[in-house]
Amino acid sequence: QVQLVESGGGLVQAGGSLRLSCAASGRSFRGYGIAWIRQAPGKERELVAAISSGGDTNYADSVKGRFTISRDNAKNTVNLQMNGLKPEDTAVYYCAASLNIVALIRAKADYWGQGTQVTVSS
Repeated sequence: QVQLVESGGGLVQAGGSLRLSCAASGRSFRGYGIAWIRQAPGKERELVAAISSGGDTNYADSVKGRFTISRDNAKNTVNLQMNGLKPEDTAVYYCAASLNIVALIRAKADYWGQGTQVTVSS
């Protein structure tokens, strides 16, 4: 079992920055791939960024060059630094974990956090 708790969401103006954090507890965190997946109203969940147990990263085209995912296995945390935010980044952001990195890239996971709201005003 892996428990995930997100923090760091909020309201920001376009062009601003936010840093999301995901605190994980449970067994063998470092063996899991972790992803940030978002869902906007009326839309399906989509991958934002994923990081494998080995530190390989994968980003949605829409966030490449603006967002950075990182993990600290010693602290059981995964962070998402979001710069140059746009109104279309507005969504609920979920931290998700899976042993299957391919599934994560497809926005499917075994464990989910409760989500944190990110709102970008124009």
